Amino acid sequence: MLRAFILSPFQRHRKCLSKKRFLDMTKTLPKSPKTHVRMKENGSTLNALMFNNEQMADVHFVVGPPGETQTVPAHKYVLAVGSSVFGAMFYGDLAEGQSEIIIPDVEPAAFLILLKYMYSDEIELEADTVLATLYAAKKYIVPALAKACVTFLETSLEAKNACVLLSQSRLFEEPELTQRCWEVIDAQAELALRSEGFCEIDLPTLEIILQRETLNIREIVVFQAVLSWAAAECGRQGLTVTPRNQRTVLGKALYLVRIPSMTLQEFADGVAQSDVLTLKETHNVFLWFTATNKPRLEFPVVKRTGLVPQRCHRFQSSAYRSNQWRYRGRCDSIQFAVDRRIFIAGLGLYGSSGGKAEYSVKIELKRQGTVLAQNLTKFLSDGSSSTFPVWFEHPVQVEQDTFYTVSTVLDGNELSYFGQEGMTEVQCGKVTFQFQCSSDSTNGTGVQGGQIPELVFYC
Repeated sequence: MLRAFILSPFQRHRKCLSKKRFLDMTKTLPKSPKTHVRMKENGSTLNALMFNNEQMADVHFVVGPPGETQTVPAHKYVLAVGSSVFGAMFYGDLAEGQSEIIIPDVEPAAFLILLKYMYSDEIELEADTVLATLYAAKKYIVPALAKACVTFLETSLEAKNACVLLSQSRLFEEPELTQRCWEVIDAQAELALRSEGFCEIDLPTLEIILQRETLNIREIVVFQAVLSWAAAECGRQGLTVTPRNQRTVLGKALYLVRIPSMTLQEFADGVAQSDVLTLKETHNVFLWFTATNKPRLEFPVVKRTGLVPQRCHRFQSSAYRSNQWRYRGRCDSIQFAVDRRIFIAGLGLYGSSGGKAEYSVKIELKRQGTVLAQNLTKFLSDGSSSTFPVWFEHPVQVEQDTFYTVSTVLDGNELSYFGQEGMTEVQCGKVTFQFQCSSDSTNGTGVQGGQIPELVFYC
């Protein structure tokens, strides 16, 4: 019997992960309907009838780890045409004539998806199997299937699975997917690090995330997420979850948390009482916060820069009149679409045209009538024509080529500034915004004029 091992660097890394660990890391992918893709590049699909068929089969694969194997019949010629790895295996200079091949490192479901593509040019992907299928496509060098898997993962990418997919994109050497993961993790760092998926990543990926300068997050939340990861890692290693064991599994990664960049209150109420730091470290950090002569610390002391929010301004001028524009608790609303994925963080709003005033404001983001985010807060206007940012609790992922609706309802000083000479299309850096009127608007706001002058976003 022949063991089919042709190990690239990502496969050697994969072998270091237990089967359970690898499968657990796929559970954070959102459940979605099966994706069925019809591929045409191989021409005829007459071989489809022979898929997983014993008739004329000249090779059998025993796929999966011991105790969970599945025997799959196949035809050497079909596989050799679709994969250079199988071509070398069956017809190369070192080809052997074995009729049974053991493949313990590939999941049976993923192997069947691989073979179905080779026989019929069709791809069926699901959240539960897409990572294992990508592994199989990489192992046997089937680029079209690998590309379909990466596209599926990019479509499924969101804060709760971004850290897991970052780990896998590095494992599979997929730089474009890695970059997409970073975009989500940076913009929605708090949601990403508080997710269950964050606790499933490997230590090298944890260290890379903790080194990230552009994480949009408070450091106390980073520390809490690190403790959660350490507790999960203790469980994986069969250790009792104690502060000492958490520190042990973290190793040097603990010193990537920028503890001195927290507030004194956050440190005192959180880190100092976690018992993860030594007494000397706790003492020194307290001195760093309070003493004139600050001790040297092993923790980075500089706050993360985070992301700089961008602003899309849709009006060319602003104005005010003695009888216009009035906030009366009515809804101002506008629709927008973008040509690439962004993260809406909040809105820039006009304030009072009659001096300083405080406003109560409700902002909302919807897609096809479904509320994606809302916030009820207050802001203070200084009487100028400047815009004043109002934020959602977390940045919201907005997909390309789809119209979204942003709305605001303000209570406060009635007379306000308003925008004029509105634009239907605005280029803001690498992003093109398109605007259209919203039927939700009951206070006169539209494309040409009114309120909601700015969208605040990350890209």
